[in-house]
Amino acid sequence: MQTLKGEHIYLRALEPEDLLLIYHIENNEDNWEVSQTQTPFSKYVIKQYLENAHQDIYEAKQLRLVICSLQNDPLGVVDLFDFDPKNNKIGVGILILEKARNQNVAFETLQLIIKYGFKSLNVHQVYANILEDNTASISLFKKLNFQISAVKKDWIFENNQYKNEYLFQYIKNVH
Repeated sequence: MQTLKGEHIYLRALEPEDLLLIYHIENNEDNWEVSQTQTPFSKYVIKQYLENAHQDIYEAKQLRLVICSLQNDPLGVVDLFDFDPKNNKIGVGILILEKARNQNVAFETLQLIIKYGFKSLNVHQVYANILEDNTASISLFKKLNFQISAVKKDWIFENNQYKNEYLFQYIKNVH
């Protein structure tokens, strides 16, 4: 079985044709709180990003994959970040498009990422940073046996208030 293909979805590398998908995701202000973005991105900047997306994860320390249905319809993106091959860990962030929410897309994506991280990247742990009010993500990560290992108090300042952020970890052979 392929590491990045599940029962209903598969994860693929970014393509130049993803320009509008990434443009809309990055410029949707509803996503800015999670991504810590404060200004919109131009199509030119995103085009340059896509042209450099071929960098190896060992070089770039990050990887963005498009989540697709088996019919090749983009359903969202998953970001692997802060890849640390010395300490065998990697961060994960998932964004599901509105049309694909509540369809177990994020659940299957996270299952694939855990498998990919342990099998292909030889990491010891996968982690995520989740805001305390993101109940859907908290539920998802708990369902896949991620554990809250830390609370970062007053970590994010948004809409004139501070929010806590949880550090979730999935450590190989602990779960």
